[in-house]
Amino acid sequence: MRHLLSPLDFKVEELDELLNLASDIEKNPEKYKHACDGKKLATLFYEPSTRTRLSFESAMLSLGGNVLGFASADSSSASKGESVSDTIRIISCYADICAMRHPKEGAPTVAAEKSSIPVINAGDGGHQHPTQTLTDLMTIRSLKGHLDNLTIGLCGDLKFGRTVHSLINALVRYDNISFVLISPKELQLPDYIRQDVLEANNIPYKEVEQLETSMPELDILYMTRVQRERFFNEDDYVRLKDRYVLTKEKMQYANENMLILHPLPRVNEISVEVDDDPRAVYFKQVQYGVYVRMALILTLLNIKV
Repeated sequence: MRHLLSPLDFKVEELDELLNLASDIEKNPEKYKHACDGKKLATLFYEPSTRTRLSFESAMLSLGGNVLGFASADSSSASKGESVSDTIRIISCYADICAMRHPKEGAPTVAAEKSSIPVINAGDGGHQHPTQTLTDLMTIRSLKGHLDNLTIGLCGDLKFGRTVHSLINALVRYDNISFVLISPKELQLPDYIRQDVLEANNIPYKEVEQLETSMPELDILYMTRVQRERFFNEDDYVRLKDRYVLTKEKMQYANENMLILHPLPRVNEISVEVDDDPRAVYFKQVQYGVYVRMALILTLLNIKV
């Protein structure tokens, strides 16, 4: 039995196989519509979510399976004090596979230790978000044709952004990758990612505060929102939330083949006028997320089609 708690749980070769499967699902959806007949996915979301939770549900339903679960801690026995360990033991009696989002870092790992079904980390605090990373990788590979030889700009909340942390961990395993880290000093990438991931793997990177001056060199611009829920101080959030706003005017600095990704939800960090730019692929990214989660469910349940 396997779990997905971090992007590093899959070797590069296994990631490629997973993305190949997701691409086949995209091209041949009818082939997979009964692959999970009789199987059940439990979605245990202790934090609010629209895209990730519904994407998992859509993925399982598209495979012919069923879904059960809860959408907030308040509607679960966690509100009565039940531990994650006990919850997963109970859920293991009801479902064949589980997707968990939790505000505490490491909670899905604790669940996996006690679970008798595969556990998928659907986001744990400011730590990791591996299925968003799989979605990002599929988006880049599908639209660029490769995952190597890329310069990636990561913009916004790099301190608390779990999608950023997961994506860096995954991409450093490919050849000729470099990063431009665009953020205010208060939201810079944590030292443990900078030192233990980038520097330890000799990955070229630079830290800057200006977005426009960095755009000409980027193959990918990965925008993120400043996350109100991660701040302890409302004044700091208000001061930083509008630091980076991508507009139609700023897009003139980008090369014609640069792709704009965003894990969503967006607040105002990408102007709606940018949505019509062919380089804006964040809504395509959402659709790729369904295919890649379908592929992940099949892989963890060891279902061959």
